[in-house]
Amino acid sequence: MIPEDFHVHSSYSDGLDHPETVVRAALALGMTYLGFSDHGYAAYDGECCIPREKLAEHRQTIRALSEKYRDRIEICCGVEQDLYSDAPTEGYDYVIGSVHYLYLDGRYYDIDYKVETLRELTERFFGGDVYGLTAAYFQAVGEVYERTGCDLIGHFDLICKLNERYSLFDPQHPRYIEAWQKAAERLLKSGKPFEINTGGISRGYTTAAYPALDIRRYLADRGARFVLSSDSHSADTLLYGFAREEALAGEMGIPLTRFRWK
Repeated sequence: MIPEDFHVHSSYSDGLDHPETVVRAALALGMTYLGFSDHGYAAYDGECCIPREKLAEHRQTIRALSEKYRDRIEICCGVEQDLYSDAPTEGYDYVIGSVHYLYLDGRYYDIDYKVETLRELTERFFGGDVYGLTAAYFQAVGEVYERTGCDLIGHFDLICKLNERYSLFDPQHPRYIEAWQKAAERLLKSGKPFEINTGGISRGYTTAAYPALDIRRYLADRGARFVLSSDSHSADTLLYGFAREEALAGEMGIPLTRFRWK
């Protein structure tokens, strides 16, 4: 199993544990590399991102831990940058580019946590057409590299997180497929790896990692590389599901790469 994880949150954003608790858990797992990627500051995100006044402290804390444990594990400080955030990313080792919000009619709407929110947005902005909503989501996803300059493309089809058992839409619908394929083609031009993200499983939202298998196949057939990511929000979910995903990638002939920052 690949003993490294770069999509990891701490109590500086919406994770549960202090960074040093996470480092100690990583050491117990025999990890060789650990990357913190707390949510970067976004004015519209009052609950999940690093507060503006804590940004410098966050980086200083990770740097101090990197020095303290340098003989045992290599630690780097990244950031998960939402598409619409205008906070600078200078000073971080790497950037994960992700979409957690949609900007509609002058407001930012979170699409990450509540099924009710997606249903409300579908009715209010898309006349009840859920594939209008998913098209808007993937249009935003297609812009994530251009806007964030990311080094790793985060949870490509996050909108499926709240669609377990197809409660909202059919991922085999032609319009859904057309939307994600357009986003995929746009992002493939960047040459940046896509993550295989197990966070939805560890937090009980999904039974499968994202992207979905048909999306992985499409991307791999067009030269995409993939990085395993736990999207960990607590120390006990580092490397979550990696053995299973490595085996599945091997069966599918999908290339996994070891992520290295700038």
